[in-house]
Amino acid sequence: MTEKQEWWRGAVIYQVYPRSFFDSNNDGIGDLPGVTAKMDYIASLGVDAIWLSPFFTSPMKDFGYDVSDYCGVDPIFGNLTDFDELIQSAHHHGLKVMIDQVLNHSSDQHPWFIESRQSHDNPKADWYIWADANPDGTVPNNWLSVFGGPAWHWDSRRRQYYLHNFLDSQPDLNFHNPDVVDALLETVEFWLKRGVDGFRLDTANYYYHDSELRNNPPKKEIVEGSIGVRLDNPYAYQLHLYDKSRPENIGFLQRLRSLLDKYPNTTTVGEVGCDFALNTMAAYTQGNDKLHMCYSFDLLTHDSSMTHIRHTMETIEAGLGDGWPCWSIGNHDVERVATRWGKNHDALAKSKVYMTMLLSLRGSVCLYQGEELGLPEAELDFDQLVDPFGITFWPEFKGRDGCRTPIPWKNEALGGFTKSTRPWLPVAKEQSHLAVSEQEGNRHSVLHAYRDFLHVRRSHPALRFGDITFLYNDQTTLTFLRRYQSRTLYVALNTSNQDKILPVEHSLSALTLPEAVKSGYLDGNTVILPPFSVLIAHVL
Repeated sequence: MTEKQEWWRGAVIYQVYPRSFFDSNNDGIGDLPGVTAKMDYIASLGVDAIWLSPFFTSPMKDFGYDVSDYCGVDPIFGNLTDFDELIQSAHHHGLKVMIDQVLNHSSDQHPWFIESRQSHDNPKADWYIWADANPDGTVPNNWLSVFGGPAWHWDSRRRQYYLHNFLDSQPDLNFHNPDVVDALLETVEFWLKRGVDGFRLDTANYYYHDSELRNNPPKKEIVEGSIGVRLDNPYAYQLHLYDKSRPENIGFLQRLRSLLDKYPNTTTVGEVGCDFALNTMAAYTQGNDKLHMCYSFDLLTHDSSMTHIRHTMETIEAGLGDGWPCWSIGNHDVERVATRWGKNHDALAKSKVYMTMLLSLRGSVCLYQGEELGLPEAELDFDQLVDPFGITFWPEFKGRDGCRTPIPWKNEALGGFTKSTRPWLPVAKEQSHLAVSEQEGNRHSVLHAYRDFLHVRRSHPALRFGDITFLYNDQTTLTFLRRYQSRTLYVALNTSNQDKILPVEHSLSALTLPEAVKSGYLDGNTVILPPFSVLIAHVL
């Protein structure tokens, strides 16, 4: 394939969380026409595509990740005509459109589940994962829900338990049933026919479960703060061998890829969360017959050290083969990067360096809305929470609402997001000074740093497609090479508030970086990196 056909390789994908992007009808909830209204802004960033978080018909118990109609638009977001107009506008602006696909589970209000729970012998009786109670009435095995407690919920009508890896209102579909797989692929094709350019696959390694329902073993070692591990949630205490990342998943991903191959220039990016995520990413993207890209939670932790970044990159590179990664440092499920990695000290300066790092690594990139503004995590009181995950684990874990508050377009009470006095989440006062309107006029703002560097990335194929070789790191400094065809770029990053002086063995010619990005400089065969600075240079 040509680079144009593989547009997703090295692409920058801008994640839009529609509920919080822009409210076009002033009901307090962002919507699809609101996204269309802001398409000029998205295109101005220099990204290649947008990823829309779920807008499907849903009771919204998990804010769209509980789907009750895979082929419908929930009225709070608009309708199918609004979606078609969004696609048309995005394509007019040269942007691809990817949508979330939540295939692992549906809402308990989906017609499939309503029928399935009626009896043991109806046509959809085994479309979900049902199991008898143990003789003493207890749950079938020790599997746990990500959202806390057993992964099984008792249904009094069927007098059986059903599996739910997340909320008990999100029953897991039974991928061992070929009729379920066929039905889900039909819903995928529905959107392909409407012109979408790809899919972000929610929980892409959860689709299949162990048909024998074997118990998961305990983890031999639990390290709090490592990827996905919080000791307030017992989910972290198990080694999840049997409830996800099953080998049968490969066959489904191959069927999915065969479908997408019928629609040229479409793509997939899978979310992978498991104990062996980097290995799973490699397995799911190798061979050009499964997913195009995967991303893990490895860069969504609190560890922002350059040692961790290098280890993660080198681990995936060692096993990736012809597969392709996609990286993100923020999304709708984790604390905003300006707070998580910035730790509220020099957060805006750090945001620019982390942005440059992310956009210079090998792979495609997902940027979450608001990262380009350097938004910190919103501070919410308990009575302001709507996220069931946060409500369950408060106060040790404050949930996901703090990264989902409305985008501040203007420095005013409602942020220019809505005219409703009751937006679905409050507009964060601590973000108002970082509104788009404030940053547009400041050439040194985080917004201009993102926008300008994204255009630099576009003009240097080595940053989009090149190989990567790491040279040096300590906890706060990282250097590496990106090579593509006859060009090699040297990249050096300083995420600390101290000067760093690094010797180099290469002859270098520094690139001129955007004025919003603090630049290091060359002094003979030495790289000088002031605090929170970046140097990118041609290797001569």
